[in-house]
Amino acid sequence: MTLRWRPGYKAARNRPLTRGQKLSNKPLAAVRAPVEHSFAHLKNWRVLGKVRTDPRWATALVRALLVLTNKEVAR
Repeated sequence: MTLRWRPGYKAARNRPLTRGQKLSNKPLAAVRAPVEHSFAHLKNWRVLGKVRTDPRWATALVRALLVLTNKEVAR
């Protein structure tokens, strides 16, 4: 079985979300929140704005910074 990513439901001004749509959005938000927080923390590292090098090195740098950020946040 292949899982496909699906965006969450969005309420319109004249059409609120149904209960089923709200329940469907909950697991998506639970998975998405830690990723959004990680990106927000990584933006604090100004060196990422200057990365103009090999993508493999940049990936290693981002992973290292994420480890440092997680340690800092966990304190």
